[in-house]
Amino acid sequence: MRGNGSDSGPGGPEDGGLIRERLEALCQELNMDEETAEEALENFTSIWNTYTLEGEVVHWLACALYAACRKASIPTVGRGLVEGNCVSLTRILRSSKLSLIQFFSKMKKWADMSNLLQDFRNRISHLERNFEVSTVIFRKFEPIFLDMFQNPQGEPPRVPRGRKHRRLPCHISDVFKFCWTLFVYTKGNFRMIGDDLVNSYHLLLCCLDLVYGNALLCANKKDLVNPLFRGFPKDSVSSEEPPSVIEELCELHDGLVVEAKGIKEHYFKPYIRRLFEKRETLTDKAINREYEEYVLTVGDFDERVFLGADADEEIGTPRKTAAEPPPGQLTARMQVENNLQQHFEKTRSLAPSTPLTGRRYLKEKELLITPVSSATQSVSRLQSMVTGLRNAPSDALLQIFSSCSRCPTDMILNRVKTLGETFKENYTKQTEDLPGAHIDFAENRLKLAEILYYKILESVMTQETKRLQGKDMTGLLEQDVFHCSLLACCLEVVLFAYSSQRTFPWIIETFHLRPFYFYKVIEVFIRSEEGLSRDMVKHLNTIEEQVLESMAWTKDSVLWDTLHNANNKVPTVEEFNSYSISHSLINQTLLSPSDVPSSPISAHDRFSSPTAGSVKRRLFGDDPQPLSPVKKISFTPIKLIPSPSTENSQTANTTTSEMGGITVIQVQASDLNPLTTQVLLASPTRAPAPPPTTDTQQQASRPRRTGSLALFFRKVYHLASVRLRDLCLKLDISAELRGKIWTCFEHSLVHCTDMMKDRHLDQLLLCSVYIISKISKEVHTFQDIMKCYRSQPQATSHVSSASLIFTREADSESEEDRGDLIQFYNSVYVMKMKTFALKYALSSADNRMEAPPLSPFPSVRAQPLSPRRISQRHSIYLSPHKNGSCLTPNSAYTYKFSGSPSKELSDINRMIRQGGVSKKRAFTMEGDETESPTKRLNQESEDVLLKRLQDVVSERANH
Repeated sequence: MRGNGSDSGPGGPEDGGLIRERLEALCQELNMDEETAEEALENFTSIWNTYTLEGEVVHWLACALYAACRKASIPTVGRGLVEGNCVSLTRILRSSKLSLIQFFSKMKKWADMSNLLQDFRNRISHLERNFEVSTVIFRKFEPIFLDMFQNPQGEPPRVPRGRKHRRLPCHISDVFKFCWTLFVYTKGNFRMIGDDLVNSYHLLLCCLDLVYGNALLCANKKDLVNPLFRGFPKDSVSSEEPPSVIEELCELHDGLVVEAKGIKEHYFKPYIRRLFEKRETLTDKAINREYEEYVLTVGDFDERVFLGADADEEIGTPRKTAAEPPPGQLTARMQVENNLQQHFEKTRSLAPSTPLTGRRYLKEKELLITPVSSATQSVSRLQSMVTGLRNAPSDALLQIFSSCSRCPTDMILNRVKTLGETFKENYTKQTEDLPGAHIDFAENRLKLAEILYYKILESVMTQETKRLQGKDMTGLLEQDVFHCSLLACCLEVVLFAYSSQRTFPWIIETFHLRPFYFYKVIEVFIRSEEGLSRDMVKHLNTIEEQVLESMAWTKDSVLWDTLHNANNKVPTVEEFNSYSISHSLINQTLLSPSDVPSSPISAHDRFSSPTAGSVKRRLFGDDPQPLSPVKKISFTPIKLIPSPSTENSQTANTTTSEMGGITVIQVQASDLNPLTTQVLLASPTRAPAPPPTTDTQQQASRPRRTGSLALFFRKVYHLASVRLRDLCLKLDISAELRGKIWTCFEHSLVHCTDMMKDRHLDQLLLCSVYIISKISKEVHTFQDIMKCYRSQPQATSHVSSASLIFTREADSESEEDRGDLIQFYNSVYVMKMKTFALKYALSSADNRMEAPPLSPFPSVRAQPLSPRRISQRHSIYLSPHKNGSCLTPNSAYTYKFSGSPSKELSDINRMIRQGGVSKKRAFTMEGDETESPTKRLNQESEDVLLKRLQDVVSERANH
């Protein structure tokens, strides 16, 4: 796999001798030991002979050196072994002139090519996470510092002095560097504080509070502190105890007072006290020396890089020219902040990416939201959700328990206590990848989760009681997996709110909970809690996607047992066609909870177990009746505001066709079958025989599958269809070809289900795109397909580089052989799918006659958003009615269903025909009302299609 390139790059005539010379020069500069250098050269040579390495050779040598350095260990006096060889990452990067951002990008590729252990990959991810946290906090640090201290713009230049000259008073720039160094040193040595973004930010506030209080005791405090700062004391300051401004800092800069005070009193103060016991005074030289020793022994990057004049080059952020650069001596640092902001706006590494299944349903993100403010707001939202509640069952919940045939109170309390002890034990345990948190943090997180657990449980049981007419809830309340999943989901939300590094699937691994069981509770959780933030919903949606795409398909997953009990019959898309296949969590929960449609699957049916013989135990009456036919009515797009009086009696759903046409489907509440929590949590069962229906109902309804297994595959099909739709749009694939690809993918899932074992859903999807394109003579190479795939938010490198080829079983141990996606396609996929795919070949008429019918491609149903633009030509929006003040400007036309006169609708139609005339003129002009609404919709459809085509052409031109 060698390529052609210049002499200085990979693929050129540069031989091993020149590479060795470069490596030796780099090792001499770093004073590297010979053993580590030889190992790095051996690894680099192996990769060099196998892959084409793009970019500077010395950058890849740096990656090889870092990997070799981290494997080494050095004995020390009295301390055993020190991990690494005391060569810091910062020195390696400076010597090789490799920026941090480039390093993380290349190191991930190097790990894939070298097949490094997962522990090393986790170390890189942990290192990158720390860098991201420090980057975000540094962006907050400078404006807070300038609010508290004098602006260094007017600071006079420093006069050089001899050794015998007395020490000059402290300068503002010295205070700035000292405060940041104190923070990074404390964070590095107190890893339980630096575990998440929220704790790290509050630690920064504690450092600023300490430095500010001591600055007020200085003789030249007027030259240091800002008298306009809100926390500046009006009275004289006592020399015994420095004043604290932690409350003012939290109020002014997105902090949480309770969290900040807890860290200050229980962790920061004792730590500073220990530092003073080692040294009488904390000087900048002492702190810098201590921090340098820490960097040398641990091997992480030096976070003082943010303070340097070459920060741009060392971090790797592109320069961003400003029209009017800010004045002052901190201009360079402010430039770095702007560049870092530009970088993280692209990577969004500290914010959850929006999954494709919910991308079109999200409201616009609020302006001026930083990662720190977002994190602290998530914690504030979480605390507001549990305000006034306690971590015990309420009286209403206890009453529900007592109404059961067997009271589950003691069983539930004991289970929560046992799971809580398991959580605290694992949360405080130190591992190779994660530091052990303090027990106080563990108890605080657990208490919040317990309050949330009982709140959600009460909401779920209240809904179930109303829906199921007072049926006995003992069956659901005795389900251990339901309660374990619910508490795990609550803990996951709490950990996410605090930006903890214990990310999913840590919590289900701690509770030994199977992903196939856990994902079922996510939709129940979201429908039952109205206070979830935008990012929380996105995070839960991402978790559900992870389970559907890979985690539920591992060889030890209970999904395979479930399929075996169902006679290995995977439901087809056709069996779900009577339902809307859209089950995205975002499109149901990011809006007002009152707008979320009830789910027809209950909690009991999601988690209940079938009786012996795999016969469904019918505990809650008859099955839901099929939906009655609905009437489709075309209309001119307008702003839809359902009235409160009709909101409960009639639901107006809007669907957007692929060409942009708008259709209103009016559904009476009596026709809706609520998806109860019992059904949502059901175990897989066979669908009972449907009741007799009329001819009209038989035509309107189609065979459908119910139960836990059907829920899983319905969500899988929806997820795959959204990703395929996005791929086809970017690859400019026609609807006809997309239908063949979709049918091929469905065939692989239904008839070759074993191909998904220990593999990723996207691997089958990408292979389906390639094989159908190839037999249809469409020019779509694997490179083109992968290029478009990498633009999707869920795309990861292991999907294409670590595909399972086959597994060897020997002596009760399995050995996996993995390769890239092309190897999987040639060795596995083609062998099983070639016969079916060739039926769609265009080579002969006979093949076309034998081609199987296309499977229906799932349509995406759009939920009513607030507001959602529904016309490309006009500023026309659709939104549900909400109680409270209306924010619609006076110049806008509004029409409220069942609440506005027909004249307002006529005015809107007239305005559209007139091309957006003013409101005053629209009321007085008479217009021709003979124009067909269908014609107007067709015009808008053409505009939507044109815009999509332009987007595709523009995107291709940019690549």
